[in-house]
Amino acid sequence: MMSDPFDLTGKVAIVTGSSRGIGRAIAERLAQRGAKVVISSRNQDTCEEVASAINAECGEGSAIAIAASISSKEALASLVEKTHGAFGPIDILVCNAASNPHYGSLDTIDDGVFQKTLSNNIISNHWLIQLALPDMRAKGDGAIVVISSIGALRGTPILGAYAITKAADIQLVRNYAVENGKHGIRVNGIAPGLVKTEFARALYENPEAEKAAIARTPMGRLGEPDDIAGMAVFLCSPAASWMTGQTVVVDGGSTV
Repeated sequence: MMSDPFDLTGKVAIVTGSSRGIGRAIAERLAQRGAKVVISSRNQDTCEEVASAINAECGEGSAIAIAASISSKEALASLVEKTHGAFGPIDILVCNAASNPHYGSLDTIDDGVFQKTLSNNIISNHWLIQLALPDMRAKGDGAIVVISSIGALRGTPILGAYAITKAADIQLVRNYAVENGKHGIRVNGIAPGLVKTEFARALYENPEAEKAAIARTPMGRLGEPDDIAGMAVFLCSPAASWMTGQTVVVDGGSTV
């Protein structure tokens, strides 16, 4: 019998920013395919809620909650250490957590806010990848997915700092892919369009903004977290075994 190319049974996955939105949808879908998933965001209680829901659906032991702030390298090292203790070596890393504290012109952004955006959206991903690579290299296998954004692909009058970090993430993916292909590790990205999440609420919360965003999208609707989760499952699975260094746009056609 042919094996299922999307089967993730027994794989250990960390998904950052997975207490809600895109991260939660990805974690749920990975667990449905058999992965053991670590739910992580800043708040332990919200992580516990998501892990409990996944365990109720996919079976006890499918998910655990480990809160960690992406701004702290020590917290991320602890996340990896606790994952080892609970599940063992890491097979899949999804870097989804990000922050966007500034809406408005790039030349009005406060230095501290700019540095925080760069640190949370680029450097934290770099740290986590560094921390996960030894496990993957030891196995000669692994999948890393970084969530970028279509903001990385064009200029923006209100999301400048965020867009810059997301463009850097695309290059982070390329570089780590080049360095780790020989170890059997694949590194890819996803650039979502406007997805209906709490994180993106400011971009669609008034009816005019939502209408305008939908009008720019050939598929005639905004994205849902699940629209991104399917691509993440593909990139983490054997189905994508010869794909690396790519960032796939999933945006309902808005950039075309």
